[in-house]
Amino acid sequence: NRGPLLIERSLQSCLAQTYKNIEVVIVGDHCTDDTAALVTAVKDPRVRFVNREERGQYPEDKMLRWMVAGSIPMNDALRLARGSFVTHLDDDDEHAPDRIERLVAFAKNTRADFIWHPFDVEHADGSWTRNEAASFGYGRVTTSSVFYHRVWKEIEWDPQCFLLKEPGDWNRFRKIRWLGARVARYPVSMLKHYRERSQFGR
Repeated sequence: NRGPLLIERSLQSCLAQTYKNIEVVIVGDHCTDDTAALVTAVKDPRVRFVNREERGQYPEDKMLRWMVAGSIPMNDALRLARGSFVTHLDDDDEHAPDRIERLVAFAKNTRADFIWHPFDVEHADGSWTRNEAASFGYGRVTTSSVFYHRVWKEIEWDPQCFLLKEPGDWNRFRKIRWLGARVARYPVSMLKHYRERSQFGR
């Protein structure tokens, strides 16, 4: 239910990619605002929008909810994605325009099938810092900072991972690494991770 932000920031940064051979799959978690109309108005054949008939069931506790909110539509999007590689972008975040072009070339050169990179983080006071993502670990690899081969689509988000006190993205990426993904770090920040305002009322 953040249609204008989705269109103006996240989707715009996807469609501005210098690498043009992409599809953008947007799954609404039972959006009840004008998101569907706004996406439909974007006349780009690369964009597909699906709105779930009912909202995913998540914990009431705010922190536990933060860990898994969106995991159900994320899994829907994985099933719909048809590309050779997959990446993600939250509706309030932004990718650099040459990100996919750079990462496709990096995947070809390194033969890595799972790539992550640094990202810039906005704080409550409006300041920004860079998470250098120096190693493959919790707090260093996040949903919108990864790029991976379609084979890893089979590992879905676990809506119950809050029982392990793990955020859904790290729970999933940890499993992918354990299963033997050829991981590689791209050294350049290509994500602006804006302060999350929806989960904690900030």
